[in-house]
Amino acid sequence: MSETEIETETETETETETETKTETTPAPVRRKGKRQVVDGLAHIHASFNNTIITITDRQGGALSWATAGGSGFRGARKSTPWAAQVAAERAGNAGLDYGLQNLEVFVKGPGPGREAAVRALNAVGYRITNITDVTPIPHNGCRPPKRRRV
Repeated sequence: MSETEIETETETETETETETKTETTPAPVRRKGKRQVVDGLAHIHASFNNTIITITDRQGGALSWATAGGSGFRGARKSTPWAAQVAAERAGNAGLDYGLQNLEVFVKGPGPGREAAVRALNAVGYRITNITDVTPIPHNGCRPPKRRRV
């Protein structure tokens, strides 16, 4: 009998502990504002079918991004310089909320939206400090696919 009494005593203790825990209310949650970043990086990936613009901080954490397809363009219109310009404007305007002023631009790919995206970021109001082409070029790496015959 002494064992059951001990068990019931521990059960009552835990019940009272949980009751006291539920009575306390947590402090109200304060939301932080958007962090302020002055210098950032803009990565422009211009493929033949789409253009992707990502604006990051110096460590590579994404602040904003936009694509030509996500900007309302579908099909063949996605691969136009106009679509890349609209996508760059959307990403750039979203990046302004973080207090960005200076951008270093990295362009990758052979797509038609390369220059249009850089010009659009400049038109949004960023000071572009550097433009670097980081298109991967193989030093005779993988064998390319066979040529199309139409």
